[in-house]
Amino acid sequence: MTLGMARRLLSLALITGLALLLAGCGLFRRPERPAWRAQAEKACFAQKRVTLSPYVQPAAAIDGPSICGLEQPLKVTALADATVTLNSTLTLDCPMTAALDDWMRDVVQPIALARFGQPVTQIDSMGAYSCRPIDGQRGNRLSEHAFGNAVDVGGFRLADGHSITFVKGWTRGDEQEKAFLREVQAGACNIFTTVLAPGSDPFHYNHLHLDLAMHGQTSTGPRRICKPLPSPQLLPAPQRHDDLPDAPDIDDDIDVSQAGSAGLPSRTAMTLDAALPAPAPVTRPQAPTMRSAALTPPPLLPPMSLPDAPVPPSRPITRGYLRADGVFVPDDMTATVRPTRR
Repeated sequence: MTLGMARRLLSLALITGLALLLAGCGLFRRPERPAWRAQAEKACFAQKRVTLSPYVQPAAAIDGPSICGLEQPLKVTALADATVTLNSTLTLDCPMTAALDDWMRDVVQPIALARFGQPVTQIDSMGAYSCRPIDGQRGNRLSEHAFGNAVDVGGFRLADGHSITFVKGWTRGDEQEKAFLREVQAGACNIFTTVLAPGSDPFHYNHLHLDLAMHGQTSTGPRRICKPLPSPQLLPAPQRHDDLPDAPDIDDDIDVSQAGSAGLPSRTAMTLDAALPAPAPVTRPQAPTMRSAALTPPPLLPPMSLPDAPVPPSRPITRGYLRADGVFVPDDMTATVRPTRR
């Protein structure tokens, strides 16, 4: 063996040893998905919170890229015992599927009956599982969509075919539509841990984002992010469970108002719907199933008294501020940057 060959062999041995050492230290290990996600999936199935059916089917595990994915995904095409269809097949985890069922049964259907005298028969979704960062913006942490733990709701269809959308109904719908959308958002804030409606930031001008992210625990239960903050009359009084601290007034998400110029409204405009009075209280009957022989709707609630809301700009932009009524006011109407969903 020549001296040069010996040196090359020695160098190769040193490099191999160093690589093994670094691997042992975890530097070359693949990032791991937080353990609580798999635990939540397994607990949901163990508690039988979701029943498999032709409309809720198990799918193969999704593993990557990176830490995206879920261990026991479900393909969902309908909710509430198949009485509410989805406009597309959603890939979701078990907890999110169960939470959507709870929301439909306990919140959406009773409010639809009270406001319109008929149930919702379809949810128009704008997406569920997607391996991408928050708002689709490079550099942001992964969205809950990357774990099948989120869904974007663009609107609803009633039994008579009437469509109610967030992009129009939130600020430009009739009084019953505005009341309905604000009430289903408020009800979602008691079920999901993140609820972002039009008025929360420019990225959610056309849909309701719902997820079950883990934001920590407080004295009143799971810490929740709900924007814009619904009228107090629509939210139950929080009940203190223990001696844990209260949730902070400002969450850790980035507020658009922080990027505004001097003299713009304070960051509370991001969370308060102060310009809107509370809607008339709802007496919520039990939501019927589509198998019911006859539907006897309750008397319709009176319309809300709401001020006229200016129409949002036709081209979403990212510089400006949000008014309390959910309308995004731009700094520069010539901007052409289009936001993406959370």
